[in-house]
Amino acid sequence: MTMQVEEIRLSLDHIELAAHVFGPADGQPVIALHGWLDNANTFARLAPKLAGLRIVALDMAGHGLSGHRPPGALYALSDYVHDTLQVAEQLGWQRFSLLGHSLGAIISVMLAGALPERVERLALIDAVTAQTSPPATAAERLGNTLRQQLALPAKRKTVYPTLEQGVEARMKGMVAVSREAAELLAQRGLMPVVGGYCWRSDSRLTLPSAARLSEEQALSFVKGVTCPAQLIVAHEGMLAKHTQMLSQLPFGHEMLPGGHHLHLNDEAGADLVAACINRFFATA
Repeated sequence: MTMQVEEIRLSLDHIELAAHVFGPADGQPVIALHGWLDNANTFARLAPKLAGLRIVALDMAGHGLSGHRPPGALYALSDYVHDTLQVAEQLGWQRFSLLGHSLGAIISVMLAGALPERVERLALIDAVTAQTSPPATAAERLGNTLRQQLALPAKRKTVYPTLEQGVEARMKGMVAVSREAAELLAQRGLMPVVGGYCWRSDSRLTLPSAARLSEEQALSFVKGVTCPAQLIVAHEGMLAKHTQMLSQLPFGHEMLPGGHHLHLNDEAGADLVAACINRFFATA
């Protein structure tokens, strides 16, 4: 399936973000948010298969072709939520839906739970809430982040002599993806440098979170969601084994075959995810 794709830049007050836009101008407004260290091309297979939606797929801050946070800043979840809301404001979307994968799904739930009056529908792929930590570990966690933050300037990004080697590195990343998926992500993620290629993503994205929500805090966002919501769980992904948590969610979920990037790894997976999301958006 082919669909015209528009590349846009969104100059927010605090950062410039890049995005791909799919679908008709009069389609249902949707902001699509990708996962950690991915970019807008995570939706390159899926978005053309979704009917009647005006999808703005962002390169989130620090990823792809978007700007990086200013020196000294980190990448807190709440900052991503603010970015997304500012994108909606610039687009003139008072009400909009969210399509999120992994980190993008977590951010989507936080925004929908915090400002339920703004979110029309919530489509999530293989994530719901962020990793949580007991409150008693807060000081230890911040100390660990501060030590790594101080050491970061001495580290250098890996330079891959060839584009192919950069793609292969992404295939074998923390969450492995298919070659075709890695090639799609590389289109917006790899850049030429002296000696070869490196990934554009901000090195600060690899720092551990300076603070984590408690389990109760994380669930408060889920409980705050009032719009229709649909979660797609990858059978070989990150959520499938958490059966108790899934059974307690206040919205539906559907298990589909494939790994964490089931919507991107191949066309068959994208077809299954698209069919589920199309049904969800077609319901009254």
